[in-house]
Amino acid sequence: MSQQYLDHARAILTSKRSNFKGGSKGSGIISLFGYQNEYDLREGYPLLTTKKMATKAMFHETIWFLRGDTNIKYLEDNNCTVWRPDAFQDNLPGMQKEGIFPENIVKYSPDWDKAMEEYGQRIREDEEFARRWGDAGPIYGKQWRRWEYYDHEKGVFVEIDQVGKMIEGLKKNPTGKKHIVDSWNPGDTPKMSLPPCHVLYQATANEEGEMELQLYQRSCDQFLGVPFNIASYAALTQIIAQEAGMVPKTFIHTFGDSHFYAAIGKRTLWHRENFSELQRRVKNVKQREEYLEIVEWINKNAPADGNEEKYDHVTAILEQLSREPRPMPRLKIAKKPFDQLTIDDFVVENYDPHPPIKRSMAV
Repeated sequence: MSQQYLDHARAILTSKRSNFKGGSKGSGIISLFGYQNEYDLREGYPLLTTKKMATKAMFHETIWFLRGDTNIKYLEDNNCTVWRPDAFQDNLPGMQKEGIFPENIVKYSPDWDKAMEEYGQRIREDEEFARRWGDAGPIYGKQWRRWEYYDHEKGVFVEIDQVGKMIEGLKKNPTGKKHIVDSWNPGDTPKMSLPPCHVLYQATANEEGEMELQLYQRSCDQFLGVPFNIASYAALTQIIAQEAGMVPKTFIHTFGDSHFYAAIGKRTLWHRENFSELQRRVKNVKQREEYLEIVEWINKNAPADGNEEKYDHVTAILEQLSREPRPMPRLKIAKKPFDQLTIDDFVVENYDPHPPIKRSMAV
């Protein structure tokens, strides 16, 4: 699995179709549109081994989605901060109006980081604050479990439990082609702190009861998000298969825009100007350790603005490319109703990763 991920990463850096462009949130990105990987879940759990993954945070997010929750308090209470930046940024204007945070916070500054830390602490400690300012909008949990539409015949709004409907559909017609959960609700996307990156997933099974699930992901943060997404959707495949009385067989991951964040500020400009040279150097690599020589070249020549260890994902992925993948672990999930799962119901066995590589989200 890890080698498939690394091959995808290398393709982003070297493909003729790859390009350098401005990110939607002030950073530069190296981008490749269109890619696909598949993982045979009978061989193991596709959890990345070329850096240590925060498995508890990932499982907590999956539980959060499956419960239909959208307020980040559950995540914060369980030391999962993955949705804090988006929820903070989305709620910041309202909090500034009420004087909770000053108006002049500069994005990516130490004051920004300090305010976001304070925001997370208040979410954890103050129930009323969390109720008012902790919601991330009608994101995945809302769409998965409570998709809302207007029934013109009845004259009322109706909610659909898409996950429950998928499981029931698989039980009744395992080989069907209509078992889909869609997170992209055009009426709700403007209200979301982050429009869905993983847009929809579809499941089907063969006549032997082996289930496959395919995810289409429109926007793919290759260093931070994609390893998280692979592992969480592989776990989701197992959860849905178990609920439907099936065996999980394959997780197929189809990518829209796969990208690396290439720092911010002057360092981003350097990456843009030297993108062709980066591609040339990566294409010429013959041995894994040569990727570290490219890291050394970048760090020697690119401007050091103090944020290179936070927002430069290019050096981070090159470090990963220098590491030898290790055997896949195994995942055991308790057989119980999907919306009653707790963190203790997830057990990862024989996970032996390389050390973590820390970077921040450029939001």
